[in-house]
Amino acid sequence: MTNKPQTFIFYGIVGSGKGTQVELLLNYLKENKISDDILFISTGTEFRKLIESNSYTASKVKTIIEKGFLQPDALTTSLLMNRIISEMKEGTTLITDGYPRTIAQSESFEKIMEFYGRLEVKIIYIELGKEEAIKRMKLRGRSDDTDEGISNRFDEYIKNVVPSMNYFKEKEGYNILTVNGDQKIEDVHQEIITKIKPYLS
Repeated sequence: MTNKPQTFIFYGIVGSGKGTQVELLLNYLKENKISDDILFISTGTEFRKLIESNSYTASKVKTIIEKGFLQPDALTTSLLMNRIISEMKEGTTLITDGYPRTIAQSESFEKIMEFYGRLEVKIIYIELGKEEAIKRMKLRGRSDDTDEGISNRFDEYIKNVVPSMNYFKEKEGYNILTVNGDQKIEDVHQEIITKIKPYLS
């Protein structure tokens, strides 16, 4: 591998298709020999794994997820760091979805990247309107996609997630690449590739 390890953060409202686009990006990076060692961390997936443990912490986490609120910063950061500490190597490409989600987490992420010498970070923001996002969420049929849960997730998104992304706007080495999420899956993917290509060399 001649290319340096890459770092990507995915942002987008629930229902914007981040998970699908991460999978497509993973395949692209491997098929084009850009990176063969990729660590993808979805904090949503990590929390769902935690819930399956049926521990005391799991019961607390489950209640928060069902209500559509964000988990505590310390807990979310610890799940991310557990994966990074055990799995990330010097040449690993890192992709995160669901972290950071608050300004405090953005500050932590910035410090973590400084520690690992990751000085260039691509932020992929999949932009999607509220109405389309709600429609997509209701089609998913997940147990936490209740009217109350969806409404609270939107509130959290506007109040915490968008400011956490905007935190990086003036930061050196952080590039926010906005992509139109209201397109076919393949078109969203192609737009992502077009926008990240200048940063891959």
